[in-house]
Amino acid sequence: MENRVVNVAIQVLPMADSVDMYGMVDSAIAIIQNSGLKYRVTPFETVVEGEYSVVMDLVQRVQEACFLGGADKLLCNLKIQSHRTDKVLIEDKIGKYEP
Repeated sequence: MENRVVNVAIQVLPMADSVDMYGMVDSAIAIIQNSGLKYRVTPFETVVEGEYSVVMDLVQRVQEACFLGGADKLLCNLKIQSHRTDKVLIEDKIGKYEP
């Protein structure tokens, strides 16, 4: 599983009394943008493509970014698509819809 190319949808919902949630989400997305992995930001989650172990490490860094940004609590929802023998690629699923 470790080297299998997967898609992971990451949704972070940081909670804090005195810090804007969207600023923390922006920090989390910046970590994803700087990861070097292929990704797509959508209104509800960000989908990342990469080797399973690399993406799981990224998920940990995304959560830490929210805590460093001021989150008191955090919900992190993941959806993982994998395949037994093939790579799971963003392009295969949505490429025909992109200009």
